[in-house]
Amino acid sequence: MNKKTTIILISIVVFGALAAGLWWWMQAGNSSPAYREESVTRGRIEVTVQSTGIVQPRNRLEVKPPLAGRAEDVLVQEGQTVKKGQVLLWMSSSERAALIDAARARGPEEVKRWEEFYRATPVVSPIDGTVISRKLEPGQSFTASDPLLVIADRLLVEAQVDETDIGLIRLRLPARVVLDAYPGESVPASVGALAYESKTVSNVTTYTVDVVPARIPALMRSGMTATVTFLIAAKDDVLRVPTHALRSDGDRKSVLVPGADGVPREQAVETGLSDGRQTEILSGLNEGDKVLITQVVRNSKSTGSASPLSPRPRKKK
Repeated sequence: MNKKTTIILISIVVFGALAAGLWWWMQAGNSSPAYREESVTRGRIEVTVQSTGIVQPRNRLEVKPPLAGRAEDVLVQEGQTVKKGQVLLWMSSSERAALIDAARARGPEEVKRWEEFYRATPVVSPIDGTVISRKLEPGQSFTASDPLLVIADRLLVEAQVDETDIGLIRLRLPARVVLDAYPGESVPASVGALAYESKTVSNVTTYTVDVVPARIPALMRSGMTATVTFLIAAKDDVLRVPTHALRSDGDRKSVLVPGADGVPREQAVETGLSDGRQTEILSGLNEGDKVLITQVVRNSKSTGSASPLSPRPRKKK
């Protein structure tokens, strides 16, 4: 027997074994319905839309000097709250800085005389807000185009909402913000503005929604990633069943319930809100009633593995 013939014979044997195993599996197992009971409960149902966003200041202003010069005294730190018109730092123009440096060579009295004669220039805050970036230290020189400080008036979350959900979002809609950096902290918020122009990234069209926190926690920082949950609708103390227990026939909804004779029967119901997992029952059921959820269970003639390639167990004598 040559090698080619051996390979053909082995292939035939393997194919035959697989075919026989598949036939046995199909004959040994059949599908029959089984049911799992779930109780009708009472509780809360929330319909929500979830998206991701970035923490951004509503207004971000770079404070630049009126002219080139040198910082003499910086009065604020990052994270400090400031008021409009508050002095943020004192600066010298390049000319004043040169005169003061020359006076220092003549002694402290000369320095004092020039400081009183040629006073430093204040740089004030243009808005109420928080200093989110400080870019210089006393003694540092700068040009008129260099930003010295960055001030944000209020932090918010710019959420990206899919176009399929944007129709559900409206102004002042309640929301919850959870920062990825602090997953245990939930911040109440509401919708402040909706963009009129969409953005398309990787063939996904989204709209920017400004979500305004009710309070700004100390741990919130510009640039943080956040998960935003929009609360579309909610009801407390309603009857609920698992959504997959419902059956639909056009506009008619029903569930299976245990019959008096042990045979399941259909019970028509009227439904309300659904969060995808639980559905509100308006009529047709009471709290504590049992509903049946269909499960498909394979009944095997053997107690062994359901694999078609597994051998049948030996019968007990």
